[in-house]
Amino acid sequence: MGESGGGGGTNWFHLMLHVIRGRWFSVFASFLIMAGAGATYLFGTYSKDIKASLGYDQSTLNLLGFFKDLGANVGVPSGLLGEITPTWFVLLVGSGMNFAGYLMIWLAVTGKIPKPAVWHMCAYICIGANSQNFANTGALVTCVKNFPESRGNMIGLLKGFTGLSGAILTQVYLAVYGNDSKSLILLIGWLPAAISVIFVYTIRIIPVVQHTSHEAKVFYHFLYASIVLALFLMVMTILEKVMSFPREAYAASATGCIVLLFVPLAIAIREELAIWNLKKQPPSEVTVEKPAEIEPKKEPLPPPDEPKGSTKSCFLTICDKPPRGEDYTILQALLSIDMLILFVATFGGLGSSLTAIDNLGQIGESLGYPTKTIKSFVSLVSIWNYFGRVFAGFVSEGLLAKYKMPRPLMLTLVLVLSCIGLLLIAFPFPGSVYVASVIIGFSFGAQLPLIFAIISELFGLKYYSTLFNCGQLASPLGSYILNVKVAGSLYDHQAVKELAKKGMNRSDVKELICIGVKCYRLPFIILACVTCFGALVSFILVIRTREFYRSDIYKKFRENAEESSSSS
Repeated sequence: MGESGGGGGTNWFHLMLHVIRGRWFSVFASFLIMAGAGATYLFGTYSKDIKASLGYDQSTLNLLGFFKDLGANVGVPSGLLGEITPTWFVLLVGSGMNFAGYLMIWLAVTGKIPKPAVWHMCAYICIGANSQNFANTGALVTCVKNFPESRGNMIGLLKGFTGLSGAILTQVYLAVYGNDSKSLILLIGWLPAAISVIFVYTIRIIPVVQHTSHEAKVFYHFLYASIVLALFLMVMTILEKVMSFPREAYAASATGCIVLLFVPLAIAIREELAIWNLKKQPPSEVTVEKPAEIEPKKEPLPPPDEPKGSTKSCFLTICDKPPRGEDYTILQALLSIDMLILFVATFGGLGSSLTAIDNLGQIGESLGYPTKTIKSFVSLVSIWNYFGRVFAGFVSEGLLAKYKMPRPLMLTLVLVLSCIGLLLIAFPFPGSVYVASVIIGFSFGAQLPLIFAIISELFGLKYYSTLFNCGQLASPLGSYILNVKVAGSLYDHQAVKELAKKGMNRSDVKELICIGVKCYRLPFIILACVTCFGALVSFILVIRTREFYRSDIYKKFRENAEESSSSS
């Protein structure tokens, strides 16, 4: 059209702007944010530094672990903030909390500040861990609203990258700081915060103007890229266990990890370019099929005893719940039987899994594994946490679409699998902790996408940023009771018994350590029983929702996308 070079430069600028502001680039940015939002899963790596440098016993360390889980799972403040403020503000608040919380822990552990009181440390780790809820609310909720018909795939991928976060951050810290786990605390303070700040304006609600027919295929491309990254991390974890790596090898491993982490960027750019080219086509080249005549929707008439346009208070509509799949109010959802069932299942499932993950370091120590092997347990949990999340997201989505299989049924099966992993720790044999790490990591990872997807399907998306955060409130309660009151207390009790056999008492040792298979046998038998009960309760939800899942639960989203496309 006779444009000058300046015009060509302008086109390139507009193209770049289109890519950065597009839905698919927003997905890539969300992957990076979520890949830095799993620092809580590294607690088992640096918990021994906290215990040794501050002189804590196991119960105090488990109390610290509880406040970590409390912060990580009480996301209601971030959800409510997300209802009234833009996404960029939610991400910036989370970034500041992440940096402040973990920086204070690092300063305490390295002795750069006077030894803080226990409640100070609990507050620091709670603030740092709570920041990941702001990342979830900013990135995950936004992506689910941008891709409502692919929510299972979307949640599985995003939580999958969070599951890989521990292994990714481990590779980076080994390359930057060497084998210094105290410096890992500093890394998880500044790196995730920096990622959120960089991509803060690219993540936002983007109305679906036209549904892409090959959307599911694109998500599978993202899945394949993330699987390659996960396998790479698994191989590197195994090699670092069996070989002694020089600093240069760690740097090469971290570089390979970062390159693979940016592969989804190429997929996002490809999709945004396709949309750009489609928009540039002349109208005459676009063929529009005339849809079959559809009867106009009949607007429901207002109830005869209510004036038209009147609205009831949210407190008056608590018992007047809409059908499943429609938009519940926050109180309607929280006070429903379905949410109560999810609460009990989450208490048992996530509470037990978090307890196992938080105690991995001490479990390995009690069974006589070397420090390097214990770190590989933590990385295995992180990697299989990823596989559990993407498996739950994609497989449950596929089974739902093809066979109308209720998503709560997969949750029940995952909880049964978790029981097996817990029993492998209660009754260990040589190498059993490896198998248990894989099973617990997989089942823990699979629970989260299933719970988040079930909440979005049963209670709608209108208040999803608050409801999905409310859905995991049972997790810190389960973690406190099962981790602090059960696992921690029974561990310390067994350690004191071992000291008594040697003619010593608690005051004779600085750090209370228990060695032997009895240290965690009774606690993990209890955890397995609690998880089994959670599985039985979740099966009740399967029975209650089977008719709902047999219907076309995504029909209204397709209709809304078609209406937007025809009106644009």
